Amino acid sequence: MILGMTLIYNGYLGCSPLYPNVAITFRTLAAYRQAHRSCPRFSLQAHCKMLCYLHDATYDAYLEILYRVDRLLKRELKHDSPNWRLLNACPPCTYKLKDEPALDFDWFATIDGNNSLKRWGSSIHNSIARDDCRRPRTDYWISRDVVDKFKDEVKSRTALDNNNDPHDWEDIHKDREVPGKIPFNCTARWRNAGPEQRKKMFALFEESGVFVAACRHRFVLVVCDMIQSGELAKYALATVDHLMTVYGQNGACAYDIGCAFSKTLSTSSLGPRAQSLALRMMVGAFHGHAHNRKCQLDWHPMFITGTGHTEGKGCEHIFSSSNELARSTRHASTFHRHQSIEEHFTFWDADKYAALSNFLHNHYREATHVIRTLEAELSVIKSELNLNDGDFVKFYDDEKLEEWNAARSAANNALTTVGAGNFAEISAALTQARIRVDTAYAKIQNAEALVAHMEIQLSIEERWAVGSPDYLQFKEEAALGKYRAALNELEHLVVMRLFELSKLSLSGTGYKLRQQIGKALQRRSEAIRNAINRYNTQAAALNPPRLKLSWKDIADYSFLGEFDLLRYSRTDIREADWTKPAYREATTKHFKLLRAREEVSRLNIEIHRLRTFIHDEETDTLKVIEDLQSSNPLLASELQ
Repeated sequence: MILGMTLIYNGYLGCSPLYPNVAITFRTLAAYRQAHRSCPRFSLQAHCKMLCYLHDATYDAYLEILYRVDRLLKRELKHDSPNWRLLNACPPCTYKLKDEPALDFDWFATIDGNNSLKRWGSSIHNSIARDDCRRPRTDYWISRDVVDKFKDEVKSRTALDNNNDPHDWEDIHKDREVPGKIPFNCTARWRNAGPEQRKKMFALFEESGVFVAACRHRFVLVVCDMIQSGELAKYALATVDHLMTVYGQNGACAYDIGCAFSKTLSTSSLGPRAQSLALRMMVGAFHGHAHNRKCQLDWHPMFITGTGHTEGKGCEHIFSSSNELARSTRHASTFHRHQSIEEHFTFWDADKYAALSNFLHNHYREATHVIRTLEAELSVIKSELNLNDGDFVKFYDDEKLEEWNAARSAANNALTTVGAGNFAEISAALTQARIRVDTAYAKIQNAEALVAHMEIQLSIEERWAVGSPDYLQFKEEAALGKYRAALNELEHLVVMRLFELSKLSLSGTGYKLRQQIGKALQRRSEAIRNAINRYNTQAAALNPPRLKLSWKDIADYSFLGEFDLLRYSRTDIREADWTKPAYREATTKHFKLLRAREEVSRLNIEIHRLRTFIHDEETDTLKVIEDLQSSNPLLASELQ
């Protein structure tokens, strides 16, 4: 033990506590720590090989020393109270000042799961995991026991539970769509909004990823492990529960499937508390593009008062960096995986804090530029179209509350009010029956029985004649069904193309995967062109004919939800003012202008918070250093 202390006093750390044969300088360990923080791909194993296969136990001891020193510093600074880190993680979000203006939302958070940080289970190697009693050192983590309290909170969704194949992770397929229902359900295209039993993970992974919460300035708030599963609702529920406990009322939380999760939250044990605390769920600005238009009107940040320019995609920024850890944590032990993730998130937060003033400055400059630009554009538009700000709000209300609901309701019920079967099947059955008349009387009886069965299913009292009102009505409904099917196929292909494009530009995407995505994009473009042709064919067959689409129209859609405007039903919404492209574009600009003004107002408060926090932190730290100069000079030197 004396030998180890002697080495430490001389700047070395032994590879074993009692009789070390090898010692490493603190400078070497500090150099690796900073290198690994800056480049997460640079694993400890690679560094060990570089240093002649140095034992990694030395690095664990080094981090333990740093942790204990940091704990001493936090005790002296009075930073060791429960949840102190969360309550002070982001000064612009949490450092509230006296007499500051009230905000629509006191705190923002964004939550999401990521499956890059998997860890192989020991059973895959037919080995027994080594006992390791060490636990995570920081309070970033929500424990498994806390998460599992919410494992039975989710009710099954029968509309999406038709597929019981545990290996089918894809979004809902065309052959499983329920006419008039699933195509309008925006969450049907999200895997994490599907039934819980379909969120499976390969058994060879013990931890299948992490679920993260971040603030609007991209500081990491809390993390929990996803255990041998996909993105189950229990992870989001446990995270939201922790955030509400720490931050309290009047908060907002963005999630890819915020629209669907809000229903899960309201029916869970957290529902009454979330309602009393006025928690507002929303979808992220990016993923909101792939939700249907009705969902966007309720859940997209652009239409929610008080969100400013909050994008709700802070987790994606975090994952773009943490994905680099995957190579070094895939075969690590549970403790070393947590240690590596903690080190990365600690450095990430420190880096975000160092760049926080630039973050606020850039957002302020962007918001003021948007205000100047949109005010000039809207001034011209309102003059040309003879509109005012009240008209934009009216267009939004009409779309959200009145005409859209009427059109949507009619569209949902267009085919469901008719019994089983469709025109094509009835026509084929009747044609087959006529052919069999000339062959055998028995076959005529079978065909008549089949037709009678169809007439009973369709509640037909008198057989339809070609050209009769019922015949023409059902023929129109059948054409409308084909039209919607063609439109759904087109929308599905466009969504896949957008996601492939975003994946192609991500750092860390390997060469082979880039090649495969490039080929898929080529095939997708051709498939989209063919889908446009099929759509135009069905659109022309309707009465009255629907508007045809071109490749340029598809490329110009700012929201995929705009496809919903093409799903015309018995209620024709084309004549409403809010459906006209010029009015819709002007309304969008109006709401963007409102959010930009809110962003400036919020940034004015956040800038004051940050400046005050920096001043108070410096004052408190200098006072603590002065007190430590006499009682603990070494700790005072470390704090300096």
